[in-house]
Amino acid sequence: MARPSGIKTVAVNKKARHLYELLENFEAGLALIGPEVKSVRAGQVSFKDGHVQIRGSEAWLVGVHIAPYANAGYVKQEPDRDRKLLLHGWEIARIKAKMEQKGLAVVPVKVYFKNGRAKVEIALGKGKKLHDRREEIKRKDIARDTEREMARY
Repeated sequence: MARPSGIKTVAVNKKARHLYELLENFEAGLALIGPEVKSVRAGQVSFKDGHVQIRGSEAWLVGVHIAPYANAGYVKQEPDRDRKLLLHGWEIARIKAKMEQKGLAVVPVKVYFKNGRAKVEIALGKGKKLHDRREEIKRKDIARDTEREMARY
């Protein structure tokens, strides 16, 4: 049986781009149990306080809520459990070094399926200050108003 090809985006963390200046992206596999895959396919993913922790030589996705699958049967699901990220050792070492050296955070950006496998895009991010966020909103408002004026003429 052939695997479906292509990328199907399931959930996007919009707050990540708002709260962090994203510097570098990584693609990681997501270790899920059976019914969780069905929930992810249904788009029942919430990033609320999601972040990545490096424990020893492993990366873990913490604080991401995957709702329990309704037709799971007897399989017990913990919606807020820590999930292992599947990354190469050199990627984990590189992320860990940048986190310690520059004080960056690692946040999940989106969850998607690539060739039938659950993936999560994570990014190294530098926290934005309040004035930076206000400045960005102001810049977007000006651009939107300018676009409206140009469309009118």
